[in-house]
Amino acid sequence: MFNPKNKKRLLLMAVWVLIVSMALLGCSGGSVERENSKSSNKETESMVTFAWPRDIGEMNPHIYNPSQLFAQSMVYEPLVSYQEGGELKPHLAESWKISEDGKEYLFNIRQGVKFTDGTVFNAEIVKKNFDAILKNAATHSWLGFISKIDQTEAVDEYTFKLTLKEPYYPTIQELAVVRPVRFLGEAGFPEDGDTSKGVVKPVGTGPWVLDEYKVDEYAVFKRNDHYWGEVPNIKKIKVKIIPDAETRILAFEKGELDLIYGEGVISIDSFKQLESTSSYGTSISEPVATRQLVMNTNKEQLSDVRVRQALHYGFNKSAMVEGVTSGLEEKADYILPTNFPYTSNVKADTIEYNVEKAKQLLDEAGWKLPKGKDIREKDGKPLEIELMYNSAEVIQKTMAETLQSEWAGLGVKLNIAGVELTTQVERFKANEFDMNFYSNFGAPYDPHTFVNMMVTEGFGFREAISSYPNKEEVLNQIAEVQKTTDENERQQLYTEILGSLQEQGAIVPISYIKKIAIYQKDVSNFTFPANRDEHPFTGISKKK
Repeated sequence: MFNPKNKKRLLLMAVWVLIVSMALLGCSGGSVERENSKSSNKETESMVTFAWPRDIGEMNPHIYNPSQLFAQSMVYEPLVSYQEGGELKPHLAESWKISEDGKEYLFNIRQGVKFTDGTVFNAEIVKKNFDAILKNAATHSWLGFISKIDQTEAVDEYTFKLTLKEPYYPTIQELAVVRPVRFLGEAGFPEDGDTSKGVVKPVGTGPWVLDEYKVDEYAVFKRNDHYWGEVPNIKKIKVKIIPDAETRILAFEKGELDLIYGEGVISIDSFKQLESTSSYGTSISEPVATRQLVMNTNKEQLSDVRVRQALHYGFNKSAMVEGVTSGLEEKADYILPTNFPYTSNVKADTIEYNVEKAKQLLDEAGWKLPKGKDIREKDGKPLEIELMYNSAEVIQKTMAETLQSEWAGLGVKLNIAGVELTTQVERFKANEFDMNFYSNFGAPYDPHTFVNMMVTEGFGFREAISSYPNKEEVLNQIAEVQKTTDENERQQLYTEILGSLQEQGAIVPISYIKKIAIYQKDVSNFTFPANRDEHPFTGISKKK
């Protein structure tokens, strides 16, 4: 297994440094301290330090937690990259061709690419990585194209062929995800080739190399000076593992960190306070996902579309999002951000705050407010609903409390239940919920991953749409959109699918989630990648 602590090498290095230092002392006397000081300053200037709440993990490209996505993307690369607007561009594959029946993908592998140990990247190593992934296909079955792979072949040194059992258009898009389809060098494979048990060492083709690592403390990535693509401006990226958000802020204010970025890495209040000082640079990304409220239409109280629509009309979304997120998120009109592929033409009515309309719809649905009571009833049953939220997520909690208060004014009793994330996920998948907060996966997974969830057994969306009058039509459209090889037909299907899902009101868009970044004034050219999971260090600079 990979172990970065090579004691023998470190001991030899320490002895060498001691010998050199003694020689310098003998030659230049008091000038050594000044020289060391200059060297230290240069090192600091060429390194960006940022904080992350968890250890980077084992740096295995084919495995999930505890490996961290940003770190994996620094070392390992895909055949195809996901860019702004959902454009898919060549990366380790210079080009590709798809057969007319949508089953065969022929990739021309980029020549001249080498792993960081000097070995050549070619079709054989691509196949070896695919073989390792397919040995554990069940682990990766969430990625749609994995279960559809029929055959992989290294046609020649720089041509790789992927054959599917049936057409599946999102294949190219799924090849852009950070894991598991990225490429490990030969020296990283264990003897039996089974990377699910671990890797020998993290050998990739990427712009960064793991240089130093101390579990749960820090990791240092050095620049790959022989990188085939755009060589980074910064020589080193240091990751400090700081689990506590407040401690991260203190370290940043002391100048111990150059950068903090991500989703939920610091509180909104902290971000706003630091931003207000004008002492730092700040960036906010384009929408990366939608915060949604998912309703289980199998529950009697939520089975009527008029009730679902009434609840949507019955809260001031703009005011809630602005108040809870201090403007860092924006009100969402659609269930997926419109900067994702196939989402810009969705035709669905946007719902504005209208209490009287909400009350009218509830009355029409038979939920009346008895004289002298605060909760509406129908056939003697109260209009009582439970909303589940992640107890560790302050935004979800505050939004749940806001909905509870606003809907009380409609005569709806909302019970809010804060649970741990694992419990929230388990209950959602087991359909043990009335309402639940959810956010989609984002780029490069959507829209296909999001709509695929509607047809997945053992997932809450199946129940969310269970009472849709056009449910079967929607499910058939979702099955068809995966297979179509016609771009225009695909766009039309997505327009209809996403419109139908929204019009029936079981999935209520709340806000568009964004990433935030705050950095010291000497840091420049910070940009968020289009891929939600990629690292943001490609063009970043630091003034000397």
